[in-house]
Amino acid sequence: MKIAYFECATGIAGDMTLSALVDAGASWEAVTSGIAALGLPGVSLRLNEVHRCGFRAKHLVVEHPEQHAHRHYSEIVDLLDNSGLAAKPRQVAHRLFRAIAEAEAKVHGMPLEHVHFHEVGAIDSIVDIVGVAIAFCDLGIEQAWFNAIPTGRGSVTIDHGVCAVPTPATAELLLGVPLADVPLQAELTTPTGAAIVKALGKGFGAQPEMTVAAIGCGAGTKDFKDYPNILRVFIGQSSLSADGDIVTLLETNLDDIPAEVIGYTTERLLAAGALDVYSTPVAMKKQRPGVMLSILCSPHQAGECEAILFDETGTLGIRKQSIQRVKQFRKAHSVTTPWGEVAGKLAWRGSSTPRFTPEYEACALIARQQHVPLDKVYRAALAVYAAIPVDPATLVEEPAPKTQKSGRDHSHSHDHSHSHDHSHDHSHDHGHSHDHGHSHDHGGHSHDH
Repeated sequence: MKIAYFECATGIAGDMTLSALVDAGASWEAVTSGIAALGLPGVSLRLNEVHRCGFRAKHLVVEHPEQHAHRHYSEIVDLLDNSGLAAKPRQVAHRLFRAIAEAEAKVHGMPLEHVHFHEVGAIDSIVDIVGVAIAFCDLGIEQAWFNAIPTGRGSVTIDHGVCAVPTPATAELLLGVPLADVPLQAELTTPTGAAIVKALGKGFGAQPEMTVAAIGCGAGTKDFKDYPNILRVFIGQSSLSADGDIVTLLETNLDDIPAEVIGYTTERLLAAGALDVYSTPVAMKKQRPGVMLSILCSPHQAGECEAILFDETGTLGIRKQSIQRVKQFRKAHSVTTPWGEVAGKLAWRGSSTPRFTPEYEACALIARQQHVPLDKVYRAALAVYAAIPVDPATLVEEPAPKTQKSGRDHSHSHDHSHSHDHSHDHSHDHGHSHDHGHSHDHGGHSHDH
């Protein structure tokens, strides 16, 4: 499978991502012709070679006529749908814009249809987002992985006043994403960059096992002292399957604590986001009976899980390894029985026939309320699904949450306002000041990302 690993040492912005993807081999002709298909007047693109702290990288420059209009989310949707953009990059661009719109709708407390964009609706931001979608598809990337994301420090001035970094929309987009601290007084990750992470990210942490075929470097405008302002992307083949990921397995042997402590520790681990926690009876040194406690978690959650294990069990050591996990695709599904609706999950692989598994809690609730045996509810739910199965061709997997706060990994049990991509320092005649670490110089306009 072809994957991309983004090393966001000084954050991520749309222009840096597009520059890095083109530097890694994405067709510049495909990008420019796709942007032209949007029908935006007077737009031209240049890709310059620059140096940041002595290291070479590509830097995107977008030139366009002066503009003052804001665009509603619906206008962006119409722009994409009425363009000559190919289907796949158009779908990816829709995902990116919708991620930003949903974040803005939430932070401003208004319906999605009322959201309108400021800087994200500007021509250069549209070019960044659509260009990333085109380059991503042109390279045939099936999964994107990211390291922990630096957001920067300080504050920026936006349309609503002075906001701390990360700004509200960026923070909303990065919910559940591991963050890193880089001591730079700048907005290192813009809403556009955060949307790329949100919409395209498969996982976070160390670089997955892969054979690297190409490396691309995309630069922000600022040249920080001691910190090369460069985003690197590694493109290559991985043994991961499209329906698999990488998880961390933590294990420790325990023989000197009460069973209640193991139970309490398990609850804390699951509440912290562990995918699964289970215990296995083992014979330890001198044949003492003990328990091996095993925890599956996302790589970026391993540190918190380790801290819980040390605090609660007093174990002297934890074994830790990264392992590949293969999952069935899953989607929520409900059926209606004679006693009411039963929620459950569909599971399938590829074009295989989906299998329906009723949720225990849903069946137990009906069994209690209707005074019928639990097994009878289970069998009724399965019979209803068997009579009206779901067509596999209509199935689309639900995106997994970035962080689970409770519950086990059921893959092996049962199975608006205004969008501010502050990537632009409109320090010309608008009176806006957006200082963001990464920037464009667009033909006389100063857009500081």
